[in-house]
Amino acid sequence: MTNKRLFDLCWVLPSLILCSPLFLLIAIWIKLDSRGPVFFLQTRIGQFGNPFKIIKFRTMHPNEFGLKLTIGQDHRITRSGRFLRRYKLDELPQLINVLKGEMSLVGPRPEVPEYVKFYPDDIREYVLSVPVGITDYASIAFRHESDLLATSQQPELDYIEKILPLKLAYHQKYVKEQSLYLDTLLILKTFQRIFY
Repeated sequence: MTNKRLFDLCWVLPSLILCSPLFLLIAIWIKLDSRGPVFFLQTRIGQFGNPFKIIKFRTMHPNEFGLKLTIGQDHRITRSGRFLRRYKLDELPQLINVLKGEMSLVGPRPEVPEYVKFYPDDIREYVLSVPVGITDYASIAFRHESDLLATSQQPELDYIEKILPLKLAYHQKYVKEQSLYLDTLLILKTFQRIFY
């Protein structure tokens, strides 16, 4: 077991125990708010290019299709979903992904296959050489990404051409600088950005 994996487990195991009542309350709210499952599963690309199913609390109405991106006040988002997204509570089930070893707490944020295909080959290999994570430099910098794209006439194109390259630069920065000390700082910074 690597030091990073041990670090993740030391955070995740107590977090899952402490958050279990919150998980239950959120699940009840989601079911009362709209029809559909509690959890949302989506294919993402993990370390070494391996696909896996990321787990989130469902924040959209079921059977609503559209862009892979969420743009501004997206009509697909439920009432409970707006609150969960605002405070990143929809991301909590990813602690299960970390427990399963599919993700780390900190690492390049995993993308859907449709956008990973736009990664330059050399950058894709470098960025995906480490475990993908719940948070990282890019997650903090683009915390309000949907608001940034809300005024775009071509949000998907702007994401691919403008935002994705910046995210990849942040991902490369993380891979180059990675350490358990940096992971701790980024976790604390993530909490700070959510509540302040």
